[in-house]
Amino acid sequence: MAMQAAEGTRDFLPDEAAFWLHFKETAFSVFARYGYVPIETPIFEQTDLFVRGIGEATDVVSKEMFTAVSGENLKRLIDGGTIKSKSRLSLRPEGTAGVVRAVAQHDLVPQGGAPAKLMYAGPMFRAERPQKGRQRQFNQVGVECLGAEEPTIDAEAIIMLMRFYETIGIPRESMRLLINSMGCEKCRPAYRELVRSYMNEHADELCETCMTRAEINPLRAFDCKNEGCAHVMESAPKISDHLCPDCREHYEAVKTYLDAAGVAYEEDYKLVRGLDYYTRTVFEVQVDNGMGSQNAIGGGGRYDKLVEEVGGRPTPGLGFALGYERCALALQAAGVEFPRAQRCDLFVACVDDSVHAEAFSLVQAFRDAGQSADMDHQKRSLKSQFKLADKLNASMVAILGPDELSEGKVKVRNMTSHAERLVDLAAVKAILAKFSSEGAVLTPEQMREVLTEVE
Repeated sequence: MAMQAAEGTRDFLPDEAAFWLHFKETAFSVFARYGYVPIETPIFEQTDLFVRGIGEATDVVSKEMFTAVSGENLKRLIDGGTIKSKSRLSLRPEGTAGVVRAVAQHDLVPQGGAPAKLMYAGPMFRAERPQKGRQRQFNQVGVECLGAEEPTIDAEAIIMLMRFYETIGIPRESMRLLINSMGCEKCRPAYRELVRSYMNEHADELCETCMTRAEINPLRAFDCKNEGCAHVMESAPKISDHLCPDCREHYEAVKTYLDAAGVAYEEDYKLVRGLDYYTRTVFEVQVDNGMGSQNAIGGGGRYDKLVEEVGGRPTPGLGFALGYERCALALQAAGVEFPRAQRCDLFVACVDDSVHAEAFSLVQAFRDAGQSADMDHQKRSLKSQFKLADKLNASMVAILGPDELSEGKVKVRNMTSHAERLVDLAAVKAILAKFSSEGAVLTPEQMREVLTEVE
């Protein structure tokens, strides 16, 4: 049987791989305008980092993490032994915990220092049931801001996220921005008890999972997808009615900044996000068209206690992550097409074998001058070479034959207009050599000028 990709994973073929690269570069370009810089963290971390940071009661930790075990440790477990805590490793299910660990470990926010604004992109892993918009290996782009607790940071991140979506091509009218406040350590404990009491009063109407959550983190019941549970939780106490004065002031300030920026939003008191580390502001962006049941394309919030949870000094934080695969579905629903990965500025076609050496030299000259160039390497017919040029999306084709070469000429065809002309081969090579020697890059426009104006 032919081998296939593991369930819940998929290959990015060239066109989509090129778009994923464009997606990341666009995100980083937008985020850089707000002062964010890149960071790369390991794909796996100590399991305890996710247990302490994300929360043991979350589905992510309790059900969905992939644990990585070395061959030696696997043998030790099979033999009835145990492995050390530092050797218990898991593939990252999300990006925040690893970035926060790196900030604490390397002291990227020294006492009294400026906030660390960090952005990242890469694969995450969760053992979920695969479905449309949900993979076991999926890709996220995210940001984390550590060291600032002002509401301007919250509003700035939300605005930045919406600006990115619009830049990448998701129509603003197709998106819904939901916001909420989850309170802080002053007001949330009492609110959690209110929710727990409410859930106990309606225990016979809630699923077993929700009642388990009631003992550990009752707020997670707001995120239950069971229709019966959702109906019950509609009448649960609202966090907005139980915020302390500081949290209420912070939340109102965030909304004021969003209003001033013209960013439309909906307040959703049931929005709790999926991870336990959030405090105060939380937000989520949803798209209904083309998404199925998984309609969230990104979100995040504030996590002012997370750095302490992973062993760092008290440091406020805020971040968000957006899922590439779900964004791609939203873009497709909006009619956005992925660009073709294959792009060739110049294809050199050979009339016969006698000109291969000259064709190879010309291709290299264009590459050294910064252009994408290619030629046939399988001795195809001239007709087949033009088909290959079309497949490579070549903008120009240089046709080399014995007659042209004996005159020091090369025939050039514009593949859009199909116009042809003979140009001087030595003059073309001289221009390319000048660019190459100066370390300059020939632009596509300059290339077209070279191939159409040189006599």
